[in-house]
Amino acid sequence: MTYLEAVYPYQTPPGEAELRAIDSVREVYGIQRIQFNEKERTVRVRFDASRMKGDAVVRLLRQAGIDVQGEMVLA
Repeated sequence: MTYLEAVYPYQTPPGEAELRAIDSVREVYGIQRIQFNEKERTVRVRFDASRMKGDAVVRLLRQAGIDVQGEMVLA
């Protein structure tokens, strides 16, 4: 297993419906952790890169109603 963390900026803070949908994303095999930072308006996702790619993570977040705007590079 190769775990990666990616940070995605978003525009609109998630509401109750989006947070419920995120619960189902957390159960996807390969997703280990999802954390929101409301101050910075980012969502950090730790996932198993041997199971999925970053574009699949973005797709899951968007399906949950989170309007991610691409990926931030971590230094």
